[in-house]
Amino acid sequence: MSLARLAGGSRLARLLAGGELHRQPERKNSACLHSTMPPCDFVPEKYESYPYEDMLKIRRQYVSPSLVPYYKKPLLLHQGHMQWLFDHEGRRYLDLFSGIATVGVGHCHPKVTAAAQKQLGRLWHTASVYMHPAFQEYAKKLTSLLPDQLKVIYLTNSGSEANDLAMILARLYTSNFDIIGFRGGYHGNSPYTMGMTAIGNYKHGLHNGFGCQTTMLPDVFNGPWGGSQCRDSPVQTIRKCSCSSGSCHAKDCYIEQFKDTLATCVPKKIAGFIAEPIQGVNGAVQYPVGFLKEAFELVRERGGVCIADEVQTGFGRTGSHFWGFEGHGVVPDIVTMAKAIGNGFPMAAVITTAEIAGSLAQGVPFNTFGGNPVACVVGSAVLDAIEEDGLQKNCKVVGTHLLQKLAKLRDEFEIVGDVRGKGLMIGVQMVKDKESRQPLPAEEISEIFEDCKDMGVLFGKGGIYFQTIRIKPPMCITREDADFAVDVFHAALTRHKERRAATK
Repeated sequence: MSLARLAGGSRLARLLAGGELHRQPERKNSACLHSTMPPCDFVPEKYESYPYEDMLKIRRQYVSPSLVPYYKKPLLLHQGHMQWLFDHEGRRYLDLFSGIATVGVGHCHPKVTAAAQKQLGRLWHTASVYMHPAFQEYAKKLTSLLPDQLKVIYLTNSGSEANDLAMILARLYTSNFDIIGFRGGYHGNSPYTMGMTAIGNYKHGLHNGFGCQTTMLPDVFNGPWGGSQCRDSPVQTIRKCSCSSGSCHAKDCYIEQFKDTLATCVPKKIAGFIAEPIQGVNGAVQYPVGFLKEAFELVRERGGVCIADEVQTGFGRTGSHFWGFEGHGVVPDIVTMAKAIGNGFPMAAVITTAEIAGSLAQGVPFNTFGGNPVACVVGSAVLDAIEEDGLQKNCKVVGTHLLQKLAKLRDEFEIVGDVRGKGLMIGVQMVKDKESRQPLPAEEISEIFEDCKDMGVLFGKGGIYFQTIRIKPPMCITREDADFAVDVFHAALTRHKERRAATK
């Protein structure tokens, strides 16, 4: 039976049955969609590796089964250009997940690619026991973008390593041990950071987390308190707000919970507190305005240092500021960063004060590839591209436009519970219904994902129950791209609604 007949002959089903929506992206496809896929002048090379079925066999035999692909028929990606990805058959997709917020300035950005190619012909690697220009130049360039006291840098290969080192620094500097984080936070999957990561799917039942405590997440949509005036976003939750002028009731209540954690779960002196300015893996969860500032003060009163995990929020993605912590009006003691720092090249950084960095000198800290010449040149080119291409401003303009359009879908569809975020860091939480706020079943979200992919748009998943659509695209996407993505999402939601109606 055809897909069109299965769905009652809907226009969307006929569109999906032929798969023409992304094969011929420049053509007006159907009255179901109000926009076509924006044009792209880039022509991918012909795919000449293993056939698709052979690739599947190799993956099943040699790749860890824990690495589960998103789609029923996994995508075999071949090439990328800015906000676009191309599969082995030449089909084009608008990438709204960018390798989990990693490809910041665009796939194979010409400036970054050229810088890497030039350095590869000069010097691939030398350890930090020697000097080379790229390391020193990049250290100065990157630290100049942070507050004056944050001027000492340590380069690593991943966000997990960076957060691992930040936890070590906090403990060495304060001579205390306990560290606090939020439930729903994701800080890595190394033995140290797994203790701070508070999403059950990323736990492995192994010994971890000694000295790590989590506190209630100040989530104004899912938590017990919150409403329509609580978060720093162009789109607020639809919950009614109990805030009065000049104060936030939700913030005050969550601060009391934070104080309770300090009073009951940790000693009088602690090593620190780690938080993402906006939670990433948990689905762009934002805290009430003013919460992080008060929490930092409480931590410092206990002798602890404050760590900002900028792995996903950094490098202009939130639009209003270059770093996520700036939007909260705070200055951390330690900042960690990764992902967009190298536009997909494996690198990360920890930046802190001279005093805190000095505590590490009692031993011999060493990272073989931290400060690699190619990584430093790539990182420098990324910073140039962000500035020259106006990507922070683009995040604010296009991100606000996208958030506002998604909010209209929330008003139209019962299963769209919350739309939140800043800039191009966006979460769309899917629910059974707005009253219960219970997560939409995973199989239903997967069907929506499949439909969006078939129409040429790739989203991400997040949240405790993978109930949130994560939108973290390359920061170069346009308003036209955003309009197309929303139109595709609208079509997929419409089809979901038809499926529900057909089963009643």
